[in-house]
Amino acid sequence: MPAQSQANAKTKAEIDRGTYTIRLTRVFDASRVQIFDAWTKPEQVTCWWDAAGAPLTACEIDLRPGGAFKFVTRSHPEMPFAGIYREIAPPDRLVFEAMGATGRVVLQAIADKTRMTVEMECRSADHLDQFLKMGVDVGTSETLDNLVTYAHRRFAAAS
Repeated sequence: MPAQSQANAKTKAEIDRGTYTIRLTRVFDASRVQIFDAWTKPEQVTCWWDAAGAPLTACEIDLRPGGAFKFVTRSHPEMPFAGIYREIAPPDRLVFEAMGATGRVVLQAIADKTRMTVEMECRSADHLDQFLKMGVDVGTSETLDNLVTYAHRRFAAAS
């Protein structure tokens, strides 16, 4: 039987087999509002979402509960990342459904920094295993590293 929770040193992801969740955390030298905006404004998401680092070719965001989003990468235009927003609580929390999973972005103020936790909760152990085989943890980790770089360039320069 696999451990209930394990960490992947390469991706900095925690795999929680008890809740079928992939969890990643990053810390930013930026406010929660700035990071929330980076997640919800198409002109910003376009700059960092693609794990390969290329700008998105399309970014559509209908930021309301029940609203849809769709992100299209240059390298895989036939496979857009799309979903539906379920909860929007600026600047603390986003909840959405995509790829059959529930995604959560939680932003916490810690001194003059923001701690971001991203969770992808799968429906079952098999669903989680499928995500891991597809490299969702690796791609999401790379995407979040892009966000760290983007935020540093954009918001450090503004300070």
